[in-house]
Amino acid sequence: MNTNRHYGMDWLRIGAFALLIFYHIGMYFVPWGWHVKTPHPMDWVQIPMMATNSWRLPLLFLVSGYASAALFAKLGGAGPFLRSRSARLLIPLAFGMIAIIPVQPWIELVTQHDYAGGFLHFWSRDYFRFGTLEGIVLPTWQHLWFVVYLFVYTLLAAMVLAAIPERARVAIADGAARLLAGWGMLFVPLAAWLAILFAFPGYRETHALFDDGPNHLHYLVPFFIGWLLRVRPALFDTVARCWPVAAVVAIAAYAYVAWALWTAPGEGPPPEGVVTLFMAIRLVQGWAAIVALVGVADRFANRDHPGRAMLAEAVFPFYIIHQTIIVLVGYWLLLGGVGPLASFLVLVAATVAGCWAFYLGGRRVGWLRPLIGLQRKARDRPTALCQPSANISGG
Repeated sequence: MNTNRHYGMDWLRIGAFALLIFYHIGMYFVPWGWHVKTPHPMDWVQIPMMATNSWRLPLLFLVSGYASAALFAKLGGAGPFLRSRSARLLIPLAFGMIAIIPVQPWIELVTQHDYAGGFLHFWSRDYFRFGTLEGIVLPTWQHLWFVVYLFVYTLLAAMVLAAIPERARVAIADGAARLLAGWGMLFVPLAAWLAILFAFPGYRETHALFDDGPNHLHYLVPFFIGWLLRVRPALFDTVARCWPVAAVVAIAAYAYVAWALWTAPGEGPPPEGVVTLFMAIRLVQGWAAIVALVGVADRFANRDHPGRAMLAEAVFPFYIIHQTIIVLVGYWLLLGGVGPLASFLVLVAATVAGCWAFYLGGRRVGWLRPLIGLQRKARDRPTALCQPSANISGG
């Protein structure tokens, strides 16, 4: 395996998580259900939201698969790999569920279910009930479901790699790389996604782990391909050949999605078990966009920058805290009756400032570092602003 770091994949990960922050800010304004909502949701906000809706999470799993493969090679085996992933994912997950997440369901209960108790009452009396309250499962991992799924996928990868002899691993990787060669990179994963859609028509995402089987299949496809890009880097040549076409396909597919939303903005989801053209086109848009973005990152962004290491390290702390900031500030904006434009500007400024404060403050406190997803530092070394670390994506 080529051990050179691919800086384009780092930048892709950084950009994907930055987009995630703006997406969750948009959830305050869009008509879809969420933890806190503006009093007057706007239908048109769905159109820019859908520009990333079909690919933002699969892209995160793809870059996570790539970085996980790099970490597996660096640590030299399934055991060290799994121990590293357990410490780096499960500790922040537990901390987040106990200390960061609880304000989100409390605000949802207060604003949407007339919950009368204060936050401390909720946290001490209701949050750890290990049951449901007004249909909300408590305690909850909310947006940290991604961490849970990533850990499960890395656990699955470690188990498979431990069970399969190295010769068989090489044969499987070579066979998969041949399947994806040429235009296979564009069509084979998309075919897999469409097969999942038709096998489980109209499935809904739950993010609850155990009842989310079709969604796991959907995310495992990009996770595996990301892993394969790391162990068979020649596949980047394949991406280089087809990403311009993929970009055109993604734009055309999004044009249809935007047109469909513009002509029927209030249309709800189809009945369970029904597959629509809209669903299929969204998948086309999603995978084509991922291929195009990987190609762009490989072609134009595969170079280092003095700020890259710090941004890559900041990704996980930003991810842990960002949604709680958005929900909390959105709650205050709701109480204050602030208008849409001012609310958007305040949410962006508060979220960016809060994320940086959480990261820069936490990284300087030794015992806090593991809780916010950062690697422990040796006691005899000063904290370095730009020291890279293994973050949420495994790199």
